[in-house]
Amino acid sequence: MHFTLSNVTYLGATGRQVGHMAVAGHVFSERTTGRSIDASGYTILPGLIDLHGDGFEHHMAPRRGAVKDLHNGLRATCSELAVNGITTAVMAQFYSWEGGMRGPDFASDVFAILRDQRAHTPVDIIPQLRFEYLMRDDWDRAAAMIREFDIPYVVLNDHVPHEALAKGKKPPRLTGQALKAKRSPEAHLALLQQMHEGQEAALHNLPNWIAQFPKVLFASHDDATKSQRHQFSQMGVKIAEFPETQEAAGAAIDLGEAVILGAPNVMRRSSHKGNVSARDLVMQNLCTALASDYHYPSLLQAALQLSTEIGFENAWPLVSSNPASVLGLNDRGSVSAGQRADFMVLNADMQIEATFSNGRPAYLTGEFAARLLA
Repeated sequence: MHFTLSNVTYLGATGRQVGHMAVAGHVFSERTTGRSIDASGYTILPGLIDLHGDGFEHHMAPRRGAVKDLHNGLRATCSELAVNGITTAVMAQFYSWEGGMRGPDFASDVFAILRDQRAHTPVDIIPQLRFEYLMRDDWDRAAAMIREFDIPYVVLNDHVPHEALAKGKKPPRLTGQALKAKRSPEAHLALLQQMHEGQEAALHNLPNWIAQFPKVLFASHDDATKSQRHQFSQMGVKIAEFPETQEAAGAAIDLGEAVILGAPNVMRRSSHKGNVSARDLVMQNLCTALASDYHYPSLLQAALQLSTEIGFENAWPLVSSNPASVLGLNDRGSVSAGQRADFMVLNADMQIEATFSNGRPAYLTGEFAARLLA
């Protein structure tokens, strides 16, 4: 597509300005090109880059047990991403002892579909493996999965209920988790205890496992302390995803590393688990980027809300250029010549009427659709 939007407000290198914005094929162009479309009343913002989202689970398995229609699930996911202005999405797929759609077999199926369909999706989707690293018996299988599907981004999770196990108590929701994982409650408890007891050994050997993948991005999940962040940093894990405390987030920033926070946390103004407020960390400059976490619409909502408080020029990098930098994608994240034409079109009420990914419409509606197609 070749067209020029005239009289449009857009977020450029020097902030919000009014002028023209041209698309030449898949990139933005300095020169006007194609037909001119009057875009007065509209605002152009860089497309959202979501560093961590698992909202796709609702599409892949709309009911528990209804898991097999992955192709249509992926299509529905892309539609939701586009309608919420997300042009690059990191799909955070579990590899967990929880089983079901968070088990290794399901993960393999999802990554296979992404490998086969990624070139054809209307928005760019990047696979992320969320690996429960205390599953030491699965380290070889997880490594093989990273290689087979060329996974560029791995998050190290630990959701084992250590506190309850350390006290000799039965963890909450044990029976339900066991049934989901197709284990007896006794076998599931034994597995949890094995992982709990093997935590120290796993952390000792984890650097060697990570070293197999020098080109893969690694993040730790839910860092709680400065020492924990430093421990992961020394392993080559340079991204802190959803740190639970200001101390952990500050440690990452002091090390020059990325801090990823949840947009739903920003919208709520607090963590649903009682952790540090993402909004507070943003205001203290202890946030590199926001992610949708479990709710795709929250990424746009949080960015727009923050823009009223700290300005578009400060809020929007958290969901565009900063996450692009974290991923090493220097071809996107801003409305500037030569960059991928990933952008959204918002009307005067700040509602999305169009999302373009790589210069092509992924979502189109309303008066803007009428102007574009006239």
